[in-house]
This record gives sequence, structure tokens and C-alpha cells, in this order.
Amino acid sequence: MPDIQRRELLVQGSAALAAIAALYTSRRAYAFPTRASEEVIRWLDQPTENPDPVGIQKQLVWEDLDSWITPNDKFFSISHFNRPTIDEKTWSMEIGGLVKKPLKLTLADIKARPRQEVVFTVECSGNHGFPFFTGGIGNARWAGTPLAPILEEAGVLEDGIEVVFFGTDTGEVAIRDVKMQQNFARSMSLAEATNPDNLLCYEMNGAALPAANGFPLRLIAPGWYGIANVKWLERIEVRDTRFMSLLMARDYVTIREEERNGETVWTEDSVGRALIKSAPAKVTRKDSDYRIIGAAWGAPIDRVEVQIDQAPWAPATIDRSEEAEHAWKIWSLDWQNPSPGEHTVTSRAVSTTGQVQPAMDDPLIAKKHTYWESNGQVTRRVRVV
Repeated sequence: MPDIQRRELLVQGSAALAAIAALYTSRRAYAFPTRASEEVIRWLDQPTENPDPVGIQKQLVWEDLDSWITPNDKFFSISHFNRPTIDEKTWSMEIGGLVKKPLKLTLADIKARPRQEVVFTVECSGNHGFPFFTGGIGNARWAGTPLAPILEEAGVLEDGIEVVFFGTDTGEVAIRDVKMQQNFARSMSLAEATNPDNLLCYEMNGAALPAANGFPLRLIAPGWYGIANVKWLERIEVRDTRFMSLLMARDYVTIREEERNGETVWTEDSVGRALIKSAPAKVTRKDSDYRIIGAAWGAPIDRVEVQIDQAPWAPATIDRSEEAEHAWKIWSLDWQNPSPGEHTVTSRAVSTTGQVQPAMDDPLIAKKHTYWESNGQVTRRVRVV
């Protein structure tokens, strides 16, 4: 066989294998425990009307959950200030503060660096904290370049202990009698920021970041609540003190009562890493067979248990076909012969270290006086006919 024919055959064969692999990956990415011609029974307790449709957009409708990956056009989006429109041709990001070599990078510079992907379920820490806000969650395949090597290249000085991420979005902030324009900003310790999983992300599910989700660049910090995953990045700054902005020290702060030696102590903690959680997504019916489907996330999941009304907890089946450390697990439970009438469905997740998603009367939830970090067990109501 002439060399040119051999090369063409190899190229064509490689292309065919790549196409098959892409098809297989696509099918796996959308694996879901569905049954042909099943009917979705809608929950009786639907969220109330969203009072902020500009700031909170595209919440997940749990009954519509039908794929492991959340499509970009259905992924929730939250803005605390404005929603900036950014021209990638003129955009650049600075890395400065306590570094030896300040950097200024264009999007092309960032895309030229080593590429890394992670599948990560992002949840807003206020999800399930309000009657209207129950769909602030989505699972996507994020791509970008690792942050740690860039910080290493910049050369963090010995006094640098905190890394602050500034977004392009701005708003007026009032503190006592002072009003000021502030950029959205969140921070991490240097050790947290240099986690090898953290990405400067420019791609979501194989496409450029949508404008609503941070175009042209955002931070993706797997394992953290959405507030830490700063969108519309424009500057990363290394500091020698803890950063106490509106969204670090005054808002997104969880206030709890704790009992210590018979006395009540009040604690305040800045929202950071995600907590273990699960939720029933929907009930389906095929003929007379019913099934409950849901998701669990926030920690390495060992098992999920479901309680119907006041019956004993029953183990759900977890779909293990899609294994990703930072992605939600889809679970299901066949519901045998439910009686007609109204029922409650509650789920709880258990981590691989034995951590249990708390009940709503657990002190972790019952003595929490803010809506952030609302990871209590979720109960839904459904009617069987």
C-alpha cells in the first residue's frame, strides 16, 4: 500500500474512532434513569413567584430534570450587581498585589495554556433558603486552565496569604454612612486558591461561557458554593490580610446558635465550601408503577435514603455510570403500590465518611438564623390518583 493511502486510512480510521468515542461520551453524559412513555407527576408544593427575575434567572425546574449534564440554555444564573457585556477582543485580566511579577493576560493567552476539565455541580448557597428559590443548581463540564501555575508564575511574595478575585460587575454598596461603588469580589486563602482543581474557566459544556455564566472568564472552584465561583473575572490580587468585603464578611454570612456548657453562643461564618445535600426531583408513573428520582451532591456520596410519609428510610439506587468527584449523583427508588391520596417524599444523603444530611429539626438547621447553607433534608408533596 502506498504511503499516502496508508496515511489516509489511518486518518480516516482515527476520525471514525473519534466520532464513535464522541457519540459514546455524549450518550453517557446524558444517561438518566428514565422509562419510555413514563408520566411525570408534578409536585403539589411548587415554588412561589420569583421576585427578582433579573438577578435570578433560569432556575432548575426539578420535574424537568432529565440529564446528568445541565444544558447551557437551562443553567441557572445569579447576579448581585449588574450583568456586564464584555468584548473579548479588548478584555484582559490582571494578576497583581503581592507578587514578584505582575501579569496581564488576554483570553488568547489563557487559552494557550494547558487545558483542564472538571464536571462540577454548582449550587447557590441560598438554594432552598427561600420559598421562591429552589432551583439554584446545575451540573456542567467546565474547561479552562489551572489557576495554581499562574500564581506560581507570578511569584507570590512571602507575606501573601489571601487571594482576591474581582469581577467586572459593580454596584453601589452602603456601609454605615459611606456609599461606594464596589466590584463583586470574593477571596480564598493562598492554600485554597492553589488547589489544583481550581480553573480559570472559559468553556462550559463544550462551548464558550454564556454571558450570564461569566463570559469571557470565571473562576471554577470545585467543592465550593456558587458565590465563591466568581464570574466575569477582571483581576486577581494577592494580599497580606484577610479580605472583608460585602460578600465575604457582611453578606453571605451564616449565623447560628450553638450550645456550649449550657450557654448559648452565637457564631458567624463566611459561606465557603458546599455542604452535603440531596433533593427529590420528581415522581414518575408508567402504568401503575411509580418511581422517585432525585440528586445528591456536596460531598462524596456513599448512599441516599428516601422516606415516604412516616415509613422507615429506604435505600435508593444510585446511578454510578457517571462518576465524577465534584458532580451530583442521580438516584432513584421504585415506589411499590402507593395508596391514592397525598404523600410526602423526603431524601437524605450520607457521605463516604458517614456525614448525614441534617433533618430540618437538627440544631445545625433549626438554630441557623440565615438562609445561606440551607442543606437540610428536602421534603416534597405529591398526590397519587
